[in-house]
Amino acid sequence: MIQFSDSKLKEVEKIIARYPQGKQKSAVIPVLHLAQQEFGGWLDVPVMDYVASLLSITPIEVYEVATFYSMFNLKPVGRYMFEVCQTGPCMISGADNIIDYIGKKLGIKPGETTSDGMFTLKTVECLGACGYAPMMQMGKHYKEHLTPQRVDEIVDECRRNAASNN
Repeated sequence: MIQFSDSKLKEVEKIIARYPQGKQKSAVIPVLHLAQQEFGGWLDVPVMDYVASLLSITPIEVYEVATFYSMFNLKPVGRYMFEVCQTGPCMISGADNIIDYIGKKLGIKPGETTSDGMFTLKTVECLGACGYAPMMQMGKHYKEHLTPQRVDEIVDECRRNAASNN
């Protein structure tokens, strides 16, 4: 059965309490973030249904939000997710070449995860760092002015970090 831990459930209750009675749908984005953290880094249908039940809204209202925003993962993702910006300024600066390079280096296409579960490649819309293009987000960190050499360094660093944390 899907259920938040007691500490996360208390966080959910605090989030819902921010909004007036009958407006608990306003809590859907922060509650989905908590759900993604709590349930393995992605949101499957039972998790989204659980969020809907907590907010007393229909499941489709949760699905609409989860499928719209690129920050929510609807299938399992790798330990390191490379979210490469694909909007105008980044594309003009070579993001398409970076996306191709990462894909060839890791043997995956956008939306896929390496067979070892280490890396996921995802293309996203504007990340708001146009002056540092091409760029990508990895968790809470931006990786900017990407080149094939910089990508190699990032991949090597991720592999070293993974090896030292095992």
